[in-house]
Amino acid sequence: MEELIGRIYEDEDFISIIKDILENKTVQEMKNYRQHCETSCFDHCLVASFLCYKMCKKHNLDYVACARAAMLHDLFLYDWRKRQDDRKGLHAFTHPRTSYENAAKLFDLNDKEKDIIIKHMWPVTLFSLPKYKESLVLIWIDKRCALYETIYEMQKRLSKKETQNS
Repeated sequence: MEELIGRIYEDEDFISIIKDILENKTVQEMKNYRQHCETSCFDHCLVASFLCYKMCKKHNLDYVACARAAMLHDLFLYDWRKRQDDRKGLHAFTHPRTSYENAAKLFDLNDKEKDIIIKHMWPVTLFSLPKYKESLVLIWIDKRCALYETIYEMQKRLSKKETQNS
């Protein structure tokens, strides 16, 4: 994971697209919250953003909107593993709206970016159908990243157990 993140920061074109987001103090707080296993929300969003940028660019889609929205898609800023009385509903269903509301306070989002953020959990959010191809790109990439992060953590834990048992 660290190697991939290092390569991401070397892509100057990509970084220039999300530079203002990366430098935002509130976005930086995403580093304090875990997303899948031990991956921070910030790193998860950074990788998803980069992969969206690459895929959209390859297929002549709006890579700027998709990269920017993907960097903000999990800007919910709470530990979703802990139940909190002031949070209504299950995280999987509610965090896209929370992330959008947080992002909209910080950045001027266009309609496509709004749709990408709000619809990124489809088909879990069944009645919230994606409107743009770029929304579908993040939907697919977000699931892919979550799977990768989980497998990566499982491999690390298995490796650690094997080393301890040797």
